[in-house]
Amino acid sequence: MTRRLALTLAIAAALALGSSAQTGARRVISIIPATTEMLFAMGAGDRVVAVGSYDHYPPQVDRLPRVGALLDPNVERIIALRPDLVVLYGTQADLRTQLDRARVPYYSYTHKGLPDVTETIRSLGRRVGVPARADALAAEIETRLRDIRARVAGRARPRTLLVFGREPGSLRNIDASGGDGFLHDMLETAGGADVLGDIHRQSVDAATELVLARAPDVIIELRYGGSENLAESDLRAWDALPSVPAVRNHRVYLLRGDEFVVPGPRVAEATERLAHTLHPDAFGP
Repeated sequence: MTRRLALTLAIAAALALGSSAQTGARRVISIIPATTEMLFAMGAGDRVVAVGSYDHYPPQVDRLPRVGALLDPNVERIIALRPDLVVLYGTQADLRTQLDRARVPYYSYTHKGLPDVTETIRSLGRRVGVPARADALAAEIETRLRDIRARVAGRARPRTLLVFGREPGSLRNIDASGGDGFLHDMLETAGGADVLGDIHRQSVDAATELVLARAPDVIIELRYGGSENLAESDLRAWDALPSVPAVRNHRVYLLRGDEFVVPGPRVAEATERLAHTLHPDAFGP
């Protein structure tokens, strides 16, 4: 490649990136369920040309091509679809490097707590060129979360164990929410006290000895993805711990839905369902 040709290509790429920044991305690939939901919810779903392997909502994503996910992105297919923006995980360093080489712009996503959800919606909305719609969506979510906080304010906060995974039919390999992350924040917003809140991790391997020691007043199990098909009778596994207040007082609950584990625009809906479970009298019949 001659020096003049290289310079020409560099200028063309810079102009293309500048145009994309002004008009918003028109061909977007999102390999992250949360950001895919955000794009559709802010009215930019018509710009999404491919999604990740684990994207299931909204239903429109079922007709879109799949290009891998966190561990197995299909770089060749991504580039072949000629995107002007790829939404990827911040930890995908290799994918970022390959997109840089191909001069494909990307949006690097990370999530931590509940406030990061609306911050990402606003940031992503600016990047794809629909800032007003993104701001409106974020404001609506924040309003709903404030309303939930107001409804449960002043009520006793039951010490709650929030479980998002374990072996069916047993209490082995219990995965529970710790004191960091959006699940912890949703639980606290819903009027619960995270019984593992002092453990500053998003996920805690909660052995039965730990559950016995923490003695939660409420246990809430989440079912999502393929696990939604597990029977509610599987909750009887907790009967093996009759000394735990939640078991003794029949306050072990099952909530189904991907909205509990996807930090996207349905977080307010998920938080409200948690609040209904913890404080049903706060929401009326």
